[in-house]
Amino acid sequence: MSATRTDGAHEIASNIAIHDQIAEKYDGRHGEIFNSHEQARLRASLAAAKELIETSNDPLRAFDFGCGSGNLTRHMLDLGMAVTAADVSQRFLDLVRLRFNSPHLETLKLNGSDISGAVDASFDFAASYSVLHHVPDYLAAVREMARIVRPGGVIYIDHEQAPSYWAGDPVLERYYREGRPYDWRKWLVPSNYFHKAIRLINPRHANEGDIHVWPDDHIEWDLVDATLDEADFTIVARSDYLLFQGGDRPAVHSSYTNRCNDMRCTVYRRSAA
Repeated sequence: MSATRTDGAHEIASNIAIHDQIAEKYDGRHGEIFNSHEQARLRASLAAAKELIETSNDPLRAFDFGCGSGNLTRHMLDLGMAVTAADVSQRFLDLVRLRFNSPHLETLKLNGSDISGAVDASFDFAASYSVLHHVPDYLAAVREMARIVRPGGVIYIDHEQAPSYWAGDPVLERYYREGRPYDWRKWLVPSNYFHKAIRLINPRHANEGDIHVWPDDHIEWDLVDATLDEADFTIVARSDYLLFQGGDRPAVHSSYTNRCNDMRCTVYRRSAA
């Protein structure tokens, strides 16, 4: 498996163009994120991570890496942080500014390669949610997050597949069959037929043009851990959880929560010494 996927420049350019087009529709297309169950889990997880920060700034400075429509930004502002929301899509940044008219909000357009607009060791908290698997060189992105976090600060990485997702856990597969109703509505969306035709040629094509990970080339948590260990970060919290998608059956999800998982959240803290 490779930590660096190929043809990054072309994929990033395509990803930016498509997300500029769908920015205003993004939330409605992602019920797996924008549902009350997952939002409550995320809010509690971010609040717990904030308590692990060992810096003295007030307010704490937070960096939302790959902010999208402002999923993390919303919660971090509510938690009293001053947030820099960063993304490669200008339309997303415009949307975030429109949604959150706060004196504690700044935006930064990323270039798809690094976080050159952010100063070394200038943030107390750097967070990403469902982002790394869209980044061709995700370890370089992790190193950049480490670069901008000051001693005592925290890196928060969430909504990336847990190892069990790739291990073929039969309990997890059973949950997918029992807990997630078949989505017949997808057959009513004309564009799905177009994308299905493209996948006959390119099996890795995603409807939104996203850069995704695959069984033979995916986010490897041991490499992320090792990369941050080299940057003087240690793991201070880790949670593997079963994602609740918007259409999941709540009772079934509840019965499987402690039996299987498919997502991971990890919090790393930089040594204060």
